[in-house]
Amino acid sequence: MDPSRVDLNRVDLNLLVAFDALMCEHSVTRAARRLSVGQSAMSSTLGRLRKLFDDPLLIRDGRGMVATSLAESLAKQVRDVLERIESILADPTDFDPAHAERTFAIIASDVTSIVLVKPLRARLAIEAPGIRVQVSPPAADDAERLTHNQADVLITPRDVFPGYQSFRHTFLFSDRLLCAVDVRNEAVGQALSVEQFSSLPYLATTCGRGITSAEAQLDRLGISRNTEFSTAFGMVPTLVSGSQMIALVQERFALAMADQTTLRLLEPPMPLQPTHQLMLWTSSAETDPGHTWLRRRIVSLVAELDETTGPQRKAGAPSRSSRRPIPEQTYQGQA
Repeated sequence: MDPSRVDLNRVDLNLLVAFDALMCEHSVTRAARRLSVGQSAMSSTLGRLRKLFDDPLLIRDGRGMVATSLAESLAKQVRDVLERIESILADPTDFDPAHAERTFAIIASDVTSIVLVKPLRARLAIEAPGIRVQVSPPAADDAERLTHNQADVLITPRDVFPGYQSFRHTFLFSDRLLCAVDVRNEAVGQALSVEQFSSLPYLATTCGRGITSAEAQLDRLGISRNTEFSTAFGMVPTLVSGSQMIALVQERFALAMADQTTLRLLEPPMPLQPTHQLMLWTSSAETDPGHTWLRRRIVSLVAELDETTGPQRKAGAPSRSSRRPIPEQTYQGQA
């Protein structure tokens, strides 16, 4: 196809939207669902696209479909064009949270959901009653989901998402790792030694992407564990309460769960680095007024929570200045 000979008056530019959906999903069925059209209509649209570009674009491969080399080369160009159109049409004054009706998809762990998303939902119920939040857990394909606009933001520890610099991102907060024991656990005094930590029944943690930061740090330090049970981080306070196990837990999370558990928190006997939570999004969402409002509301919520929960944290927690969010423009990725 020679672009210099294309008469745009004779081309349905909605085909580019369909092409983008097909390239994101690599499936006629999923692309149809994404655009809320029938599967037969999407199959017909794929036929029109194949005729327009004089290329099969998507080829059946077993149970799935793979893109041709031409389709792959066009995918980013089409996405860039659609992003520019979205940016042109977006009016920064259009979004009124008090009256807007919209659903935002957030990728966040169970811990982050308790520490941050739960209070966010409480604020939105008052400030923006028409706004809905859908939370999905982190997984190995987080970057792909974010890139394909299947999520609005990803909230993740920096050290478990090494590709964060490819996305727009901003720092949210740091959190210490502390040892958690049940208040009735008489095997643990006012302090723990490394020997005790290694010999007592231990509750290990896992996450959707594999090993957690806590376990990775212990491995690097060569700290042995008497692992009795493994679970997601979000279950640590509940499972340690009433047991003889010890575990590592984020301080903010333990405090958020304090009224539902019987934990005692102690300084770990080994040097552990805090976790640093980032919020990531794509360049296509950068100028979306609703998305901009959501990001700013999350950042301001962190500041609010710091003001209310700061006094509860132990002396020696990261200073207020070290937790202050860094302006978004200092963290500009390219995704």
